[in-house]
Amino acid sequence: MTPKEAIAMAKENGVRVVDIRFMDFIGVWQHFSVPLSELDESSFDDGFGFDGSSIRGWQPIHASDMLVIPDSKTAKIDPFFEIPTLVLIGNIADPITRESYTRDPRNIALKAEAYLLKTGIGDVAFIGPEAEFFIFDSIRFESASNVSYYEVDSIEGPWNTSREEGPNLGYKPRHKEGYFPVPPMDKFQDLRTEMMLTLEKLGIDVECQHHEVATAGQSEIDMRFKPLVQMGDQLAWFKYVLKNVAYRHGHTVTFMPKPLFEDNGSGMHTHISIWKDGKPLFAGDKYAGVSQMALHAIGGILKHCKAICAFSNPTTNSYKRLVPGYEAPVNLAYSSRNRSAAVRIPMYSSSPKAKRLEFRTPDPSCNGYLAFSAILMAVIDGIENKIDPGDPLDKNIYDLPPEELAAIESAPGSLDEALAALKEDHEFLLKGDVFTKDVIDMWIEYKTKNESDAVKLRPHPHEFFLYYDI
Repeated sequence: MTPKEAIAMAKENGVRVVDIRFMDFIGVWQHFSVPLSELDESSFDDGFGFDGSSIRGWQPIHASDMLVIPDSKTAKIDPFFEIPTLVLIGNIADPITRESYTRDPRNIALKAEAYLLKTGIGDVAFIGPEAEFFIFDSIRFESASNVSYYEVDSIEGPWNTSREEGPNLGYKPRHKEGYFPVPPMDKFQDLRTEMMLTLEKLGIDVECQHHEVATAGQSEIDMRFKPLVQMGDQLAWFKYVLKNVAYRHGHTVTFMPKPLFEDNGSGMHTHISIWKDGKPLFAGDKYAGVSQMALHAIGGILKHCKAICAFSNPTTNSYKRLVPGYEAPVNLAYSSRNRSAAVRIPMYSSSPKAKRLEFRTPDPSCNGYLAFSAILMAVIDGIENKIDPGDPLDKNIYDLPPEELAAIESAPGSLDEALAALKEDHEFLLKGDVFTKDVIDMWIEYKTKNESDAVKLRPHPHEFFLYYDI
């Protein structure tokens, strides 16, 4: 869509307001609004000014002026605002040099796509994330010097079987028994359908929606695969739509990977394939019907997985899900059907067009632009350097003898471990100036100081249970 077409679209839909959006460094969508009269074709070159020092991880106060330049191809009509509003996603630039900002996540994703083209390996990387989430009825939390607690609640929670609900009608999924039961056990069919149809109305292709394994409203809605930057845009819309549909009905959605103890966490299994001239490059005659290129791509993911996790599993809460011996795919191995492996080759279809890799370690707390870009850069590195992924893991990981199990590496066990891995292993990300050194350094600094250290410095409520009477 050209700037002229975007403006025409706004007028055809009675738009009176334009909402300019961009992704911050950490992964939260930001916005401000201007009247339609402020938007003309020159706006798509001139951009709009804002204070970059007020955005986490970006500019210092003495160099705060920045530009957001809207991309006309992203134009959509917001489905929630009372006044008809055109939404445009923008790219960040320096107002003096006009250079793209290195810490703009969308810019990094654009550079990752450009680098793939430059290598000649392929001309498009398709990304398909399966973002899981929880639908809660209530969330309360506090963190202060003398108090720390959280409490989530859900009509589906099995802890509420004895609650006075006037009347309590039961049908509450037990822990780990939420996968696919029909209503009345599944309380959120209509809500998820509204989410799915709202996404479709925005032009976002959806493949399915369903209840997930955990109790208390864990769900999944799958978007059909798209090119990397487009999927980064769509993941931002995805989180926005799900949160707002839930909010409209008195519920709350979270993409925290592990909000419940003793039940499954929320992952974001991420499918990736590379195509060239309209042909899939990961289909072949090797293991599980993949090509030698695909095996090398797997080798790249497995080699760099620990560093990738700094972006694909970027929260301290991420590592409450990634615990060896439990349900999460922490084993740095690949398989055609073993879901405990970090990389799986889905076997649902024999069509070459369906052949792709499923990286199962990521979770939906990530900034999609950064996570997808890091995964692609690891794939490219594996292909360029012909990295051998070793033998597939087709055995039950939980039945392996200790000596075999010890030979299989695991994903990081903490955010600190992931950040340390990124510090040691990031050369593959710097190729083509996709990620820059200032991005890596600021990511490690921000995450360490504001998240990892902040959690480590605070007493945990369970420590009082364990140690108060010592």
